[in-house]
Amino acid sequence: MQYLIDTNVFLEGLLEQERVSQVRTLFQRLGSVQLALTDFSLHSIGVILFGLGKARLFTLFLDNIIVDGVRIHSLGIDDLRELDTVAKTFTLDFDDAYQYVVAEKYNLQIVSFDTDFDRTERGRKTPAEVVQ
Repeated sequence: MQYLIDTNVFLEGLLEQERVSQVRTLFQRLGSVQLALTDFSLHSIGVILFGLGKARLFTLFLDNIIVDGVRIHSLGIDDLRELDTVAKTFTLDFDDAYQYVVAEKYNLQIVSFDTDFDRTERGRKTPAEVVQ
């Protein structure tokens, strides 16, 4: 099984928030080849970390997570045209629709703390559910 890790999961770990232990366990138990993120998530993480004055943490993230073999998926123009339909169908915002379309295209299980994915056909798992 391959997992699409949502932005909020990475940020939870990077910023050592409330569920950091779940995130650490997820990354310790799964090999990096099982993990993926979207280019949108990668850029969002950069925007957020830079905005918090943690640019160095973004570089460390790249060095420790991305370089280890976590796959980065993006959408082409034709795929982007699906976002409107997906957003309307499941009442998702742009970033969640983007994640969903990537998960569909590459047959990935979404791993997220965002309950909005619970309204979709694919659903989602939390990090704790993945490692059970």
